[in-house]
Amino acid sequence: MTAAYEDPHSGSPVLEGLTEEPWRDVPAEEARWMRPRLPDLLGVMVKGVLRHVPEYDRPGDAAYWRVAEAAVAHAMEHFVQMIADPDTSWKEVYQVFFDVGYGEAVEGRSLEHLQNAMRVGSRIAWRHLAVEAERLGRPRALVSLLAEANFAYLDALASAAAHGYARAREKAAGEREQRRGRLLALLLSDPPAPPEVAREQSARAGWPLPRRLAVIVLRPRPGSGGEGPAGLPPSLLTGLDRGRPCLIMPDPDGPGRVDELTATLAGWTGAIGPSVPVEEAGTSLLWARRALDLAPAEPAGRRGARRGGVLVRAEEHLPSLLLREGGTLAAIVASRRLAPLDAAGPRQGLRLAVTLLECMKHGFNATGAAEVLCVHPQTVRYRLAQLHEMFDFDIEDPEIRLETMLLLHTWIQRHDA
Repeated sequence: MTAAYEDPHSGSPVLEGLTEEPWRDVPAEEARWMRPRLPDLLGVMVKGVLRHVPEYDRPGDAAYWRVAEAAVAHAMEHFVQMIADPDTSWKEVYQVFFDVGYGEAVEGRSLEHLQNAMRVGSRIAWRHLAVEAERLGRPRALVSLLAEANFAYLDALASAAAHGYARAREKAAGEREQRRGRLLALLLSDPPAPPEVAREQSARAGWPLPRRLAVIVLRPRPGSGGEGPAGLPPSLLTGLDRGRPCLIMPDPDGPGRVDELTATLAGWTGAIGPSVPVEEAGTSLLWARRALDLAPAEPAGRRGARRGGVLVRAEEHLPSLLLREGGTLAAIVASRRLAPLDAAGPRQGLRLAVTLLECMKHGFNATGAAEVLCVHPQTVRYRLAQLHEMFDFDIEDPEIRLETMLLLHTWIQRHDA
């Protein structure tokens, strides 16, 4: 865990040399007219930053802007609270902007863009608050004091962000680790990188491309500074996906591979996408993101109590994910779970798949399925006997019936062309 500060008044590097606290000279009652205006001001600040700092205009990344808006809202509320109570703790807001700066460095963006965005937001905030102060007839001396407090507050938050950015750069690994990070970004790029480019970067990173891989996305932990878990096996590629720790596991189908990883993720919650060929890493990432929404929330009183982590497997939540997202995951899982149907040949496999689906719809009543299929009930029973021998799981198990029916629908659509 990367903590930015123990206390802002305890000699933190971020506050070193920052002795003036002009907000202490602002009368506490001034906070009363400022606080109700914060919600509307937040929207104006966000629009202003988008207009003046194009590097932050990312319309396709809603999660990124939710984080940015939350940070701005946190800062504005804290600024007003500092006027109401100058002894309010700085620890939480400093940690927020420390993490923002840290994340910018890890994702390879310039600190200049972040600082520019903060300056633009601060100027917009001050302009609106100054207009309102004058409208309320506040003395000019008070307006000047509010300006000084605003600029001093911006300096403090900018220092926190710069500190986080510097800490991330200090912790950056050597050239090999940087190449591994570039390889992860390359494998997860959309559209996929050309195979020859991936192979070249793989050789530079010293990470052989596996036959198959799975992508894991972890839920960020408060105070982690954007860092992922420590002590992970070197076989994993690690990085960030939209500000969240992201891992690529090679050859995830090996016995116990996923369980071993889960045991090392003490205190972390995440999701793992399906096992796919290297060129389909983006698909595994997509379903890991979706499955992360299904991961349980950690009760506050139990954080750190569990020994291992929680890793939701996208393949084990197929019905829920399909209802949300469609059939991409179903096609991947169907090709694996229903492989015996492929082995039976195109015509026979399709005949058996349709029979199994109708039997499931009719509660494995051979007579009812036979009427729909226009065959004799004994034919249905004969095919069911074949199906029981083909699969290594009980096709009549009611607990997997919904999942199997969804997979059969997907398999039939793909083969009945």
